Amino acid sequence: MQCKRKQALLLSAVLMSSSITALYAQDGVAGIQEANTKVRGYFDVGCNLMYAVGAILGLIGAVKVYQKWSNGHPDTGATAAAWFGSCVFLVVVATVLKSFFGI
Repeated sequence: MQCKRKQALLLSAVLMSSSITALYAQDGVAGIQEANTKVRGYFDVGCNLMYAVGAILGLIGAVKVYQKWSNGHPDTGATAAAWFGSCVFLVVVATVLKSFFGI
């Protein structure tokens, strides 16, 4: 009698744990879909932020290059290339991400 009681208890525990696992698995799929929706919602805002940062870096770079040019520093061309390259990189990355992910 004791053995049947243990078997029934074990069987009920296994059934309960499998039903709970199935319930949480469905919540996991819903959570992943919700996260996907939220990330896609922030994507345009992030790309616009990258454009804004690129514009600010362009302005700062223009001032720095002008200061070097006014003072007659010989490495003005390298500084201009570095600042311009960073701005172009940010804009290209944002554009490529938008076109790659199709959002």
